[in-house]
Amino acid sequence: MAKKGNIIVGQSGGPTSVINSSLAGVYKTAKERGFHKVYGMLHGIQGFLDEQYVDLSTQIHSDMDIELLKRTPSAFLGSCRYKLPDIHENPEIYEKIFSILDKLNIEVFIYIGGNDSMDTIKKLSDYAIVKGHRQKFLGVPKTIDNDLALTDHTPGFGSAAKYIGASTKEIIRDAQGLTYDKAMVTVIEVMGRNAGWLTGATALAKTEECEGPDLIYLPEVAFDIEKFLKKVSDLLKKKVSVVVAVSEGIKLDDGRYVCELSGGANYVDAFGHKQLQGTASYLAGFLKHELGCKTRSVEFSTLQRSASHMASRVDINEAFMVGGAAVKAADEGDTGKMVVIDRVSDDPYMSAAGIYDVHKIANNEKTVPRNWLNKEGNFVTDDFINYIEPLIQGDYQPFMVNGLPQHLVLKK
Repeated sequence: MAKKGNIIVGQSGGPTSVINSSLAGVYKTAKERGFHKVYGMLHGIQGFLDEQYVDLSTQIHSDMDIELLKRTPSAFLGSCRYKLPDIHENPEIYEKIFSILDKLNIEVFIYIGGNDSMDTIKKLSDYAIVKGHRQKFLGVPKTIDNDLALTDHTPGFGSAAKYIGASTKEIIRDAQGLTYDKAMVTVIEVMGRNAGWLTGATALAKTEECEGPDLIYLPEVAFDIEKFLKKVSDLLKKKVSVVVAVSEGIKLDDGRYVCELSGGANYVDAFGHKQLQGTASYLAGFLKHELGCKTRSVEFSTLQRSASHMASRVDINEAFMVGGAAVKAADEGDTGKMVVIDRVSDDPYMSAAGIYDVHKIANNEKTVPRNWLNKEGNFVTDDFINYIEPLIQGDYQPFMVNGLPQHLVLKK
């Protein structure tokens, strides 16, 4: 049997609390399958273009390190938001990438990321086929937004949903303790540009001893600010504490983001995405002005994707599974594909790794089905809850040192 070459793996886009579990899955499976070296790109394809990479065997020395890596949030290797140009626009970049791959004797290129990262896999695999290069290119899903097509859900989403559900419950409890003599509206802002999966997760806070949020607004339905005002006003006639969850990306009927009403969303990234912030703050100020009630805004921000102490065991295990499945698929000849999670059963919950053509996934967004929201578009249905509940199950306790979680840190 011919001696195997090397694998290189990178991480891209917004990190999650389980993205390193996928990296651990790639590393462990690559070593088990006999690949010589496993390199890690430092800061994704952008760092790779500057020949920034590391031999992962210098970082991971034992099974204990692998377990520690699985419990470490953020991108161990560093991430990036870099858009590869189309091949005809800048062929020199592709020539440079493949010359580095050849120099490192890379057989398999694995990229852990979301929509924009799968665009990178698509472009590189297409170029390799056209030019006759031997490397295989595989994508591993990652995004708390849960908006990748063809996969039942994405690694990172379950843990973020678990954190959001628990934090919403705590916010509700806190608000109820502050409303003795004056009503208060709390507006929670959750990540989600075009897909409201994360914001819908606030509904998990509705349990036997907690009534959950009163209203939930997702970007899948146009936001009517006058109807919103009327709804909150009516609720305040019945209760002294009202809690509202909104996606950062909710839009008015004319297409404007709500956060733009306060002058936000001016910055645009390399992929043309506006940076959204200030939705909850604007709406809290609007309600205070219109209704004269006490208001506050809460933005979960990066805590949604970095709270590894709240990671779901299901999520950690599935992230590890898809990392290993990418190595297996490439070793068996696949390229231009992304590993997906297929839901095998709900009761008991079971899943398996599948694989699909990345061309059917890259640059496509999966949004919350309209029939998973109520008629008014201000709350999610039981179908949504039944879909998400299995994904938040179980804990993956961090290794604690002096009362705080320990992480594996890259040594350069």
